[in-house]
Amino acid sequence: MTTRPIWAEVSRKNLLHNYRLLLRLAGESTELMAVVKANAYGHGLELCARALEAEGARWFGVTSVEEAITLRTVCPAARIVAFSGVWPGEAAAVFEHRLTPVVWEAWQLDLLEEEGRRRGVAARELPVHLEIDTGMSRQGVQRENLTDLLTRFGERSPLRLEAAMTHFHSPDRPEPTELQMEGFAAAVETIEQSGLRPEFLSAGSSADVLDQSTRAVTELARRYKTRRMVRTGLALYGYSPQREADAELRPVLTWKARVTSLRDVEAGTKVGYGGTFTAQRRTRLALLPVGYADGLSRLLSNRGYALVGGERAPVAGRISMDQATVDVTDIPDVRVGDEAVLIGEQGTVRVTASELAELTGTIPYEVLCAIAPRVPRKMVE
Repeated sequence: MTTRPIWAEVSRKNLLHNYRLLLRLAGESTELMAVVKANAYGHGLELCARALEAEGARWFGVTSVEEAITLRTVCPAARIVAFSGVWPGEAAAVFEHRLTPVVWEAWQLDLLEEEGRRRGVAARELPVHLEIDTGMSRQGVQRENLTDLLTRFGERSPLRLEAAMTHFHSPDRPEPTELQMEGFAAAVETIEQSGLRPEFLSAGSSADVLDQSTRAVTELARRYKTRRMVRTGLALYGYSPQREADAELRPVLTWKARVTSLRDVEAGTKVGYGGTFTAQRRTRLALLPVGYADGLSRLLSNRGYALVGGERAPVAGRISMDQATVDVTDIPDVRVGDEAVLIGEQGTVRVTASELAELTGTIPYEVLCAIAPRVPRKMVE
């Protein structure tokens, strides 16, 4: 039971609106993967996955085998792809929970093949997605090692090459993306020449779907008589990776708290740790039960704001671990128990994860993912 007056509301209506929009933009020939890693970008894995599966989502992307096991308990029939591969000790879980790992190292194939043979599974029973490094230099098989790795997918192997995938590092910049596309096309040609034909070419994220910037992947899929897959994360939750907001996207999460205390202080009074805020006049302060342990960045101290009474209330003083104070001097009739909005809308004003990211020098992904597990999420219509 959670009684602390802080919570996040997840809008089913907005989540499904964004999913349908992305489906339409991706097109009927493209498979859409819903990325729900990192607790669905801070929105709540179980809440979001259940809603998306009920809407027809078939594919889900998570970071690890551990995340995938959690998701399997929520979505028993879904296809679940673990992006960060498989680690020693995880191969048994891959088979037991019917997961699809991304692979790019020979030793990862060793782990999976050994477990598959131990279980006596049929040839090509376990689907895997082979990542190609086309310029991200993070994970993925390098081009010079691709041919050797492809020999591992023989007729007797328990592994099946279901998808070839890559990751574009700058989808908003045509020149580097074109270079990566050239590398990906060459890799796909190598795969074809080896006698393998993956069912999917998995390339592209939210930015690619919204901007239609990598149509070349769709053409590549047609050329090799396969299907394209795109992996959409941030846009599902209402934010565009490239710009402040896409007119058709709707933010899914609203983060709220309640005013737990009020006090008036005289001009010259210091507020918070280090006394970094000094009241310039008689000031009314509202205490909110939210701090950096909840994911409200300490960098918002004396810079951020909450919405109270339909107005912006500036943060006064340093944000501490569990609490923050805001200046409500110019907001009439604020009372203990009033609702404060940290991300979302109140009346005619709003604060977005993108705005908080700009204030703290980061990206909306981090703002959303930073909302701590101790902040309860609840689905609302």
